[in-house]
Amino acid sequence: MKILPPTMRQRKRYLAFELISKERISRDELIRELFSSMGSLLGDVGSSECGLRLLTFEDSKGIIQCAHTRTEQTRASIATITDISGRKVVINVFGISGTVATATDKYLKGVKVFNLEEQSHIN
Repeated sequence: MKILPPTMRQRKRYLAFELISKERISRDELIRELFSSMGSLLGDVGSSECGLRLLTFEDSKGIIQCAHTRTEQTRASIATITDISGRKVVINVFGISGTVATATDKYLKGVKVFNLEEQSHIN
């Protein structure tokens, strides 16, 4: 697979967030709900243009990757999530960054960020 030069790659933004719930929410449940909310709010084309990926989710905190031109749509779809599998939740977005390292250092002190190749993504 040929890698594109940096000038041809799509720029990304990283949203640091916290999921607040009385019960534990699994990574798979969160991914399903993110995909569902994106699809219902933006449709198939809009959600695919966002390029959403859940990079890490540990101890109710995580990082979501999206296209730099679609941060508002991504935040809007995250804001529509009020329950996951019948459990009430609130997702608080701490901030947006241009790199994973900055998002982790600035907003998520102490959260372990895994290798990106190990993470699944939402298609």
